[in-house]
Amino acid sequence: RDPANWWRALTIDLGSREGIQPNATVITADGLVGRVASVGWQQSLVIAVGDPGCLVAAVVQETRDCGILEPAATSAADNSFVDLTHLSRGSTLKPGQKVFTSGLGGIFPKGIYAGEIVDSRMADFGLYNLARVKLAVNLSQLEAVWVLMP
Repeated sequence: RDPANWWRALTIDLGSREGIQPNATVITADGLVGRVASVGWQQSLVIAVGDPGCLVAAVVQETRDCGILEPAATSAADNSFVDLTHLSRGSTLKPGQKVFTSGLGGIFPKGIYAGEIVDSRMADFGLYNLARVKLAVNLSQLEAVWVLMP
């Protein structure tokens, strides 16, 4: 792990010799971890969901509302939560609703489990809804990850 960004960046022992490419999706059996940021010959840097460099287009399974997973504004010290922003003002979000990658944006494929909604509120003077999402993957206990290859 990178000491400057302990909870949001990690190095894996796969690189270009194994065919790893920048922006490849990184997952565990529990769900989304993040994306490959840079690739060396024998190792790669992965930035996790919740890092400002790893925004994720996402969809709420039950309502089909689309938004963006971003670093949590209210719980920066806790790496288990992110914000789902830019949701429609008319969204009917409830705790426990599942959040998946939407496939929009061209980096993350559609349908990877990201987490579940904890709570929601209006943001930016009522322009849109924002939901706090508990990530599916415990980023502080990662031991092994998979890199999705094209």
